[in-house]
Amino acid sequence: MTDTVISILFSGAAFATVLYLISVGLSITMGLLGIANLAHGAFAMAGGYIAFALVNRLGVNFFAALLVAAVAVAAISVVLERLIYRPVYDAGELEQVLLSMGLIFASIAIAHFAFGPLPLAVNVPASLQGQVDIGWRSFPAYRLFLIAFGLCVFVTLWFAIERTALGARIRAAVDNRAMAEGVGINTRVLFTVVFALGSALAAVGGALGSEVVALTPFYPLEYLVYFLIVVSIGGLGSVSGPALAALLLGFGDSACKILIPEFGAFFIYVAIFLVLLVRPNGLFGRAQS
Repeated sequence: MTDTVISILFSGAAFATVLYLISVGLSITMGLLGIANLAHGAFAMAGGYIAFALVNRLGVNFFAALLVAAVAVAAISVVLERLIYRPVYDAGELEQVLLSMGLIFASIAIAHFAFGPLPLAVNVPASLQGQVDIGWRSFPAYRLFLIAFGLCVFVTLWFAIERTALGARIRAAVDNRAMAEGVGINTRVLFTVVFALGSALAAVGGALGSEVVALTPFYPLEYLVYFLIVVSIGGLGSVSGPALAALLLGFGDSACKILIPEFGAFFIYVAIFLVLLVRPNGLFGRAQS
């Protein structure tokens, strides 16, 4: 039983890290921009495929490939934000959903054409392969690195949002966009910066997490519900909320797969339903004005 619990916690934490890296950017951008960007997973998939092409096909250093993937996806996201997303900021939710779903299917077609239908993963560097023996149990080195990286990202984001001038501007715009503009905050530039940073984080999550969540052309559609669960439970515009929500979802998903695989994710959706009944705005959602 002890081994089972440890396996659930460890595999759940690794999966939660991937979910958090991808979803935290979505939480902040949806809270700030107020747009239903369902295509956020396409940025994660793009980052994963770019890193795959660089590492597996061109032999580029793993960490250099992560940086290139993040920068490339951030640049692409800036173009999409200005040309495609910005015109629908003030449109209705239906128009936003239709736009993002169209982007999802376009990304699926591009990924299928460029990389084929089979699941792919970025090659792990030799330094992160194998097991780490802590005396009484061994753990995969790469997943330990993944969890540690996720913790570092969480601390960095928390500090950036809660303790810096840029974070104060972001929080002000999330809480009340009109008031933020009234005191001189350039929300258009802020939107673009946050959108790019969120997309870059998603790209890193897609690349790092390919060993846990394999890359396929249907990636942004297959895992869309997971990203939305993390955002809805964690709350819009929050850094801490998605972290806790990702952990709950990761542990729950791992427990269901190990203990009661015949029920699939049934209990996860029941738990989400109950949480949202009690806290409709999520665990740490900011009040919207």
